Amino acid sequence: MRFASLGSGSRGNATLVEQGETLLLIDCGFSLRETERRLLRLGRDPAQVSAVLVTHEHGDHISGVALFARRYGVPVWLSAGTHAACSNGIAGSQIFNSHAAFAIGELEVTPYPVPHDAREPTQFVFGNGEHRLGVLTDAGSLTPHIERQLSACDALLLECNHDRAMLVNGVYPPMLKVRVGGDYGHLSNDQAGTLLRRIDCSRLQHIVAAHLSDKNNTPQLAVAALATALDCSHDWIGVAHQDDGLDWRELG
Repeated sequence: MRFASLGSGSRGNATLVEQGETLLLIDCGFSLRETERRLLRLGRDPAQVSAVLVTHEHGDHISGVALFARRYGVPVWLSAGTHAACSNGIAGSQIFNSHAAFAIGELEVTPYPVPHDAREPTQFVFGNGEHRLGVLTDAGSLTPHIERQLSACDALLLECNHDRAMLVNGVYPPMLKVRVGGDYGHLSNDQAGTLLRRIDCSRLQHIVAAHLSDKNNTPQLAVAALATALDCSHDWIGVAHQDDGLDWRELG
């Protein structure tokens, strides 16, 4: 199993998870042309995508989903709440239970609910019978259920949206600062570090900071927070960037 990011941040998000002939696209917040370009940059033809999974209905995660699915005839999997929040609907939608694992091709997909200001937001753990990849972005706070789902993963793609001091002292208007930093907003660097201290990280082969804010964080601060929590060198921490994404990471 391996994974990569097409791009991660407030201007668009998309992640790839691949096992054998199964290629999953998690979210698609880019235009069709940009999604195609970024897939090709990672060595994948858009026609190879097996399915699209949607975490929630915010535009930076879903704006490109319907057109991509229609162009390439791929099914879209999403929660009942997310489906209901998509007023125009998405052709070929498949509804999953946010508390039940299911299979797509060679991958087991385990969705789990997260606290975020959306209708029924979920994140995912992916497994191939040997390794587990945990994905967590767009969550304002940590829960025991999140910690159980992400414990003992072999790789984590983990939100480090903001540095608390930069958010408080930054340019966002007060209401937006409250939303981002609230229990249904986004995880800070400190919260991401707290999660790592609470879960079993003994199997970790890869840790990647994701969904960094352009205005309220820096890669250096996010990396430092995760490296401190794991007591590892800074160069072991990966970052999924907004423009360049993240190249393939292999689990083995």
